[in-house]
Amino acid sequence: MMKKYVFFFLTLLSACKTNPYKATNRDYKKQSRQYARVIDQTPLDAGVDSIPPAPYWVGTTNFNLRKPNFIIIHHTAQNSCPQTLQTFTMTRTQVSAHYVICKDGTVYHMLNDYLRAWQAGVSKWGNVTDVNSISIGIELDNNGFESFPDAQIGSLLRLLTKLKSTYNIPAANFIGHGDIAPTRKDDPNAAFPWRQLADKGFGLWYGDTTGVCVPQGFSSLTALRLVGYDIRDSSAAALAFKRHFEQDTTRSWGLQDEKILYTLYRQYQ
Repeated sequence: MMKKYVFFFLTLLSACKTNPYKATNRDYKKQSRQYARVIDQTPLDAGVDSIPPAPYWVGTTNFNLRKPNFIIIHHTAQNSCPQTLQTFTMTRTQVSAHYVICKDGTVYHMLNDYLRAWQAGVSKWGNVTDVNSISIGIELDNNGFESFPDAQIGSLLRLLTKLKSTYNIPAANFIGHGDIAPTRKDDPNAAFPWRQLADKGFGLWYGDTTGVCVPQGFSSLTALRLVGYDIRDSSAAALAFKRHFEQDTTRSWGLQDEKILYTLYRQYQ
């Protein structure tokens, strides 16, 4: 009987919680409706940009929604989940993400996956210069100098499993903000467990490099570029690579770095 009373009390307490983001949620729905009206418009009015004018509009029946093809992982560089949620709901900040994962594993899904979040900023990966348009952004509550708790990584792995399955995202396309913007960003920080993700199919990794022989003429810069890094600032690109694949933030570059890069470069071909 006591358990029933406790369950009833907790249910009542949960029901009484007020959502502090009611106003911004209304704004979200308002903007969604506005975009829905844009999508519903006839793509081209008769006579516009057509000489001679088309006699009538013809709409194709073969289309669907654009789908994300990359996952970009960030740390929030803020001090708490509530602080980040507030930042992402203030118009003046001009920054957002699809998901925020708190240290205790709570996941806030802030934006429909098919919509374009403002999370990647000025960035580049391979030939892609508008990363926002083809990616989902995931922010992890972390000030940039902390490790990532097991509960947080557990929620991240469950989310990535769902996203990879839903959108058929290639393993190589799970990357960090610091990878796509090496001169500006360093997130997620060097404590992030990229290998743990790669073991689950979220990102590529390398094996034992003891017997790896880097061929003569191998160009580290060319390999970094082919992996995806923007090499206009070569030292920043190399540092981003080491932070991701070696959890190393030093700017030195030696034979072991070459071996790891060579092993990974061959996987990206």
